[in-house]
Amino acid sequence: MAVVAPTVTSDRGNPWVRRLLALFGWQVRYHGTPPGCGVIVAYPHTSSWDFVIGIVAKWAIGLPVAFLGKDSLFQVPVFGRFMRWCGGIPVRRDSANGLIADMARRMTDGNTRGARWWLAVAPEGTRKASNGWHAGFYHMACTAQVPIGLAYFNFARKEIGVTHYLMPSGNAEADLRQIARWYADHAVGKYPELAAPVRLKPSR
Repeated sequence: MAVVAPTVTSDRGNPWVRRLLALFGWQVRYHGTPPGCGVIVAYPHTSSWDFVIGIVAKWAIGLPVAFLGKDSLFQVPVFGRFMRWCGGIPVRRDSANGLIADMARRMTDGNTRGARWWLAVAPEGTRKASNGWHAGFYHMACTAQVPIGLAYFNFARKEIGVTHYLMPSGNAEADLRQIARWYADHAVGKYPELAAPVRLKPSR
């Protein structure tokens, strides 16, 4: 799993939002992304505050990020519009089987058109304790041949960031071991005991 340099640094973040984060003691670590499209994994996901801090950090750095959410959330008046405005993409659970292929296709098409956007995914899939990560993010990145950004929350230091990008090799177990080593030095959830181990969930 090769490291990919963040060469695009022209995002127009909002300095006022950065100051707002700083007011609450939080700092953002960000130096840009590789060009084109990609997948960002956000870890660990142990609290509802992760979404709030993540959205505010997105505004602070100006990164073009989309995220997936349950279709029912987008049907709530006002809140649904807010979710779309934030970059949310509604997903129906009863028709999610083709989601990985569809998102990979969007990334491939985006790269062909010279677009730049990143899909943020919480691979644990829950704030509760679990035995690993869902593999969807990895299959998307491999299919679209795009890098994976490692976004992290560190509640101990009040720090959020995405500074490290890796190109998947196709060997999921080896790649996840490399990702786990990196996160071990950077990520601390609000409730550390709920963080899932950085490994893929066993196949059913």
